[in-house]
Amino acid sequence: MEFTVEFYINAGGGSPVQEFLDELKQSAPDDHAAVLRGLAMLRNRQYHREPLSKSLGGGLFELRHVGKLNARVLWFFMRGRRIIAVHGVRNKGQSIPARDLDTAQDRMRNWQKRFET
Repeated sequence: MEFTVEFYINAGGGSPVQEFLDELKQSAPDDHAAVLRGLAMLRNRQYHREPLSKSLGGGLFELRHVGKLNARVLWFFMRGRRIIAVHGVRNKGQSIPARDLDTAQDRMRNWQKRFET
């Protein structure tokens, strides 16, 4: 059984992850394509671990892509084999900056509050 990958949508109807991907497509098409491949691979449970994916704690995970821009997408699991992508970041260092983790955690809590069944 496969997982579905969905993008976080804020209360105003915007999708920060889609916006991140749109910007990445303009600035680095190869990295954009690699991130899309990675998101597609997350549908299969075998890719929910390193090297493609890594737990960040607190229920958050990162889709890792080491490319020119080192693009990463932060995500979490929901019931019903759903993966919700909540934040995209270009990260030059080894760890995700605290402000990006906070943003992802806030979005995760927001989504869970709105859509937990």
